[in-house]
Amino acid sequence: MTDISYLGIDAENEKTEERGFRPLPAGRYTAAIEESCIRPTKSGNGRFLELTFRIIAGEHEGRKLWMRYNIDNPSATAVKIAKAELAEICRAVGVMRPRDSAELHNIPLMISVIIYTRDGMVRNKIIGYSRANVDTRAPQPSTPSTPTGDDIPF
Repeated sequence: MTDISYLGIDAENEKTEERGFRPLPAGRYTAAIEESCIRPTKSGNGRFLELTFRIIAGEHEGRKLWMRYNIDNPSATAVKIAKAELAEICRAVGVMRPRDSAELHNIPLMISVIIYTRDGMVRNKIIGYSRANVDTRAPQPSTPSTPTGDDIPF
C-alpha cells in the first residue's frame, strides 16, 4: 500500500482536465505497423491479430491506431473479412506471403481513416490500405560540391 494522502485529492471538487487524444481527422495518413500480437477474443472462442499502426509523417506524426482482425472465429464471415484486410495490408507493404506478422512491421503504407461513434465514444477506424508514396530506399550519398583544382578561377 502507498500513502497518497499528501496529494490532497478531493474527487468531489477536483476539476478534471481533458486527457488522452481526440480521434484523428478522417483522411489518408502515411503509417507503419510497429507492433503485432495475437490475443484471445473476449468470449474465449477465437483469436484476433492486433496491429498497432503509427503515423510516420505529417501533422499527426507519432499518433497510434489499433486494429483487430478475427483470424480464428466461429463466424466464417469474420475470418474471411480479416483475411481480405490482411491481404490488402500485405499488398500495400509488398510482403505477399508473410509467415510472421513481424514481417509487416516498419514498412510505410497509406491508411484511410474514418471517424465513427460506438458506445457513445468517438473513435477512429482504418478502412483501407495502399502503397505509401514514400521512397523507402536508403538515401544515396551526394556528390561533394567542393571545387576541384580545375574549377577554381585564377
